[in-house]
Amino acid sequence: MLDSLGLTAAGLVPATAWLVRICVTVEPDAARDCTAAAAGPVRVHAAALLTASAASLLAGAAAAAVALLTGDRAGAAPGAAALAGALAVAACVLTGTAVGALCSRPLLRRRGHSVLAVALGSLLALVLAASPARAAVSALVTAGRAGPAPLPLVPLAAALLLAAAAGTTAALAAARRR
Repeated sequence: MLDSLGLTAAGLVPATAWLVRICVTVEPDAARDCTAAAAGPVRVHAAALLTASAASLLAGAAAAAVALLTGDRAGAAPGAAALAGALAVAACVLTGTAVGALCSRPLLRRRGHSVLAVALGSLLALVLAASPARAAVSALVTAGRAGPAPLPLVPLAAALLLAAAAGTTAALAAARRR
């Protein structure tokens, strides 16, 4: 069950990064300028980032519930596994949000560059040793072989800081471009 939760969380990194890219680029520039004039560019960009993150968290919760209900319950307590899975899902969603925020408008304006950066950033977020998503997924997959369910609190805190920094950078860049 734990390794299924880890792999479910890992899939959320590229899905969230792509969803963030979609949410911040869905509006035409003229419509976005009108919305930014009414509410402010920082608030508009932050709302797009939060919308994508919330949708990804919802999808991750549904996927984790399926993994919990269909997974092999031998070796891990369901409550501890659910908590560890929820923390890993949150860490991966936050990491994906950071990747998406840094790889889309206003920091990367060209569609091709943005798509390539989202794909490469998602891959790097899953394979680099310093990545909070990799740490959370690795902890669950390793514990799935043998061991108790770890609580990935450090990866979650690192992912929260990373997402906050990336979101702030992107929102402030949106304000400067206006």
